Amino acid sequence: MRRGIAATALVASLALAATACGGSDSGSDKSSGPVTITWWDTSNATNEAPTYKALVKQFEAANKDIKVKYVNVPFDQAQNKFDTAAGSKGAPDILRSEVGWTPAFAKKGYFLPLDGTDALADKDKFQSSLITQAQYQGKTYGVPLVTDTLALVYNKALFKKAGITEAPKTWDELKADAAKVQDKAKVDGYWGSTQAYYAQNFLYGEGTDTVDASAKKITVNSPAAKKAYGTWLSLFSGKGLHKADTTADAYAHIQDAFVNGKVASIIQGPWEITNFYKGSAFKDKSNLGIATVPAGSTGKAGAPTGGHNLSVYAGSDSAHQKAALKFVNFMTSAKSQTEIALKNSTLPTRADAYTSEVKADPGIAGYQGVLSAAQPRPALPEYSSLWGPLDTELPKIAGGKESLDKGLSNAELAIAKLVPDFSK
Repeated sequence: MRRGIAATALVASLALAATACGGSDSGSDKSSGPVTITWWDTSNATNEAPTYKALVKQFEAANKDIKVKYVNVPFDQAQNKFDTAAGSKGAPDILRSEVGWTPAFAKKGYFLPLDGTDALADKDKFQSSLITQAQYQGKTYGVPLVTDTLALVYNKALFKKAGITEAPKTWDELKADAAKVQDKAKVDGYWGSTQAYYAQNFLYGEGTDTVDASAKKITVNSPAAKKAYGTWLSLFSGKGLHKADTTADAYAHIQDAFVNGKVASIIQGPWEITNFYKGSAFKDKSNLGIATVPAGSTGKAGAPTGGHNLSVYAGSDSAHQKAALKFVNFMTSAKSQTEIALKNSTLPTRADAYTSEVKADPGIAGYQGVLSAAQPRPALPEYSSLWGPLDTELPKIAGGKESLDKGLSNAELAIAKLVPDFSK
């Protein structure tokens, strides 16, 4: 959900127009010929998609009765496009569904329950929390393909130049380190994001969240949340702290500065590992430092659990569903996940895919080390949509266009419309 996808909107729209019929379109499939299933993949078109395309070919070679129509859909467009397509019974047979989308689409009846099917034949091999995160009302609607979380990534050489021997463990330590980097290395020590997903770390550090799902209460404007966002806001001003970038290209600006040694640390996820290595600062992969995000005043450090599942469209006919289930099992197997990790530097979701060769990648090994601090999302279908109002308000707050109190109050009102049965 956080990454920029290289495919252009024009190319994507043409591809989608050609394949929008997805699972319900079997006109090209003769009864005696192979079944053609459509897969919408939302991975990065440049860095990740080639690996998935290669696996599709492997699957087809081993399953002559199944053809896979591969479509790469820009991540930031996929959720709405699938919602529209599924609502008109024209969705693809398989969707690479962000973990937050999975329960939301399951609630609408768009996904097929996978318990007891070929897709989940290896259910016990997956990290249990990731299976739980793919469930809605006790049924499983996705098979975990890749997982991720956020970490403090840093330039070891710049830290060493500033006399810093280990990653900061608190936000106050990060501020102090940023000043040292500015003094000694003459670049900013930290550049924060105004996106709500990245600000989630601060909420966890204060023991709170946007909502308390179990109590059905909106907590985004609570004292603990205000303290969390106050800390977040304080990291945009001060020695060695880069000012807030509220432009549409902020993500790219932050990423480019980090990979080219113009800022010493940022908060980022493992989907950017391959791009880190392409930057001038990390030609030597060992220069990339990866640490748990700094802790809040509670002493706790936490980051959201992200990632993607493979989900099967409930509107496909039985022949397409059967083929789709087989494909999902293949793509999420230990062998496939190992290949994906080796080629894309993404994190597998099952322990048997963390081979010695996979863990030899310092990026994967580093992120694997911070996964224990990742916090699963609550069982709330609307949860991922709650970041929308904050993505509107936080840039205004960081840019000085409105106060923290006003921004959080506005977010609270907007969130209340998304979860109308929650109290404030």
